[in-house]
This record gives sequence, structure tokens and C-alpha cells, in this order.
Amino acid sequence: MAARAAAGAWVLVLSLWGAVVGDRNITARIGKPLVLNCRGAPKKPPQQLEWKLNTGRTEAWKVLSPEGGSWDSVARVLPNGSLLLPAVGIQDEGTFRCQATSRNGKEMRSAYQVRVYQIPGKPEIVSPASELMPGVPNKVGTCVSEGGYPAGTLNWHSDGKLLIPDGKGVSVLEETTRHPQTGLFTLQSALMVTPAWGGAPHLTFSCSFSPGLPRRRALHTASIQLRVWEPVPPEVQVMIQPEGGKLVRGSTVTLTCETPAQSSLQIHWIKDGIPLHLAPSPVLLLSDVEFDDEGSYSCVATYPSHGPQESPAVRVVIGEAEEEPIAGEGLEADPQG
Repeated sequence: MAARAAAGAWVLVLSLWGAVVGDRNITARIGKPLVLNCRGAPKKPPQQLEWKLNTGRTEAWKVLSPEGGSWDSVARVLPNGSLLLPAVGIQDEGTFRCQATSRNGKEMRSAYQVRVYQIPGKPEIVSPASELMPGVPNKVGTCVSEGGYPAGTLNWHSDGKLLIPDGKGVSVLEETTRHPQTGLFTLQSALMVTPAWGGAPHLTFSCSFSPGLPRRRALHTASIQLRVWEPVPPEVQVMIQPEGGKLVRGSTVTLTCETPAQSSLQIHWIKDGIPLHLAPSPVLLLSDVEFDDEGSYSCVATYPSHGPQESPAVRVVIGEAEEEPIAGEGLEADPQG
């Protein structure tokens, strides 16, 4: 009677879960039943077989009795010789072996390496920033994944591309904790980014959890879009050397367009309201100046986020070189001489 009841329970397990497996490497979900086949074992008693295991529950190899015992709640031998684990746990990770003798006396062995897993809830980004500022580190937010096993990894993405921490423009602070009772993991990953001046006005971020076992899909958070706020740039100015801008023909004048330290800016020059057809440069050098070089000069700095900004104009004045006076020149004759 007891044997028929046990057989009925085994059939029920198989019909519900389809958990009979024959592969040597097994992955089983935590809390679910698992059935391991004993190859070569007769389907009905009498049977000659032995199951032994070495897992997180044992200090060495543990031999299970087909007649049952104190381990029945953890693992028990079914009437057909298979081994049933009613609810797999983290401590059941390890090696399971069965040795059986068939009716014709042939000895066969089965060996399984069991690993367990638990899929965590969907990760989420907590405490996201409202906006970012260029040129300084900004905390985007913290990605959190709870209740997974093995630990797995968290990855950040920007505009669909994987972000790789470089310690400069992108850095990540990670923390992994484990629940003292369940053994499940909680992962946290805080992302810091330094947007470049003149970059995109909006950046999109997301986070994904990759399980610690192969052939398991990554889980993704919803994306967040953050505005990159750039303050209005300070006024562009032209510095002239020599100061004052008063020159003589044949001399040299240097005009320098002073802007915020942004290598991405395009600098163009204007004379008397007309753009000069020169390559972009923050410095305009006028050599061997002539009268046609005289005029008002300004520079235009083009910001990707704010557009062009023109400096106040400076005046370049060209004069003739002063000649040294000749002795006696310009003196009137003495009427008394």
C-alpha cells in the first residue's frame, strides 16, 4: 500500500513538472522539485542501487537508503530508483551519483552536477537624477536587483550602448549583499557620468541584470532620459596685442578670441561685419599691416547647445610711422641777426 502511494506521488511529480533529467550538468530553480534518473536501475523492486551525494548539506559523501529515513524531506529514492528532491535549495548544489545493477547483472553509473538558480525581480533605477551638468561628475541613479542567485551582474547602458567604466567620464560604485536566511543576493550599482561640454542636450540611460548562469536572458529596467543643462556661456571677448590697437604700417597685430575652455568650439572671425574666409582658429595674426587691414574685428564662437555667440568688436587703426625731426627744422630766422 505504501509502495503504491509513493509511486503515485512520483507519477504526480512527473506529470506536473516533467523534471526527469538525464544530463550530467543540471540547473534547477530554487523551491522547485527535481528528479534525477538512475541509469540501469530496474523499474520495480527488487533493486540493487545506491545513491550518494556531496552537497552543501553534507561534510562528505552521504549515502541514501532506498528504504527512506531522516533525509526524506530533502531527498528520497523513488520506487523506480530515481532520486527526488522535493524542493531544491542553495544547499543542494553539488554532486549526485547513482550506482545500479540491472536484471542481467550489468553495472551502470550516473553522475550529476547540480547548480541552482533564482531569477530576481526586474531591476529598477532608484533615486534618478532630474538633470545633468557638463564638465562635472553627476550621479545618474542607483540600479537595484533583489532576490537573485547566483549573484549575477548589473550593467549600465546609454542610448542603447554598454557603458564601460573608465574612471574618468564614467564610473560605477557597486555593492553586493546576501540575505542571511535565504542566501539570495541584492545588487546595487550607482552610476556617475561627466557629460562633455557641447554634447547632446539629452541622454538616455538604462540598466540590465545578467544572471550568473548561461543561457538565461538579461532583465532590463525602463529607460530614463535626463536633460543636460548647460549654463549660458560667459561673454566671448577679443584681446588685442599690442594693446590699444594703434599700429603703424608694416607692423604685426595679434587678435585672440577668449572663450570658456572648450576644445569643441568653432571660432570664426568677422571684419567690419563681413565674415573672413579663414580656417577656424582662436587666434588671428595680421602681419605687415596696411591701411586696408584697418577696421573693426570680432570673433564668433559656436556652441553646440547655445548656437553662435559674437564678441564685442575691437578697432584696429593703422597710421604712418613718425619720422625723427631734423635739427633746426621748423625754426624761424632771428630778425635781429
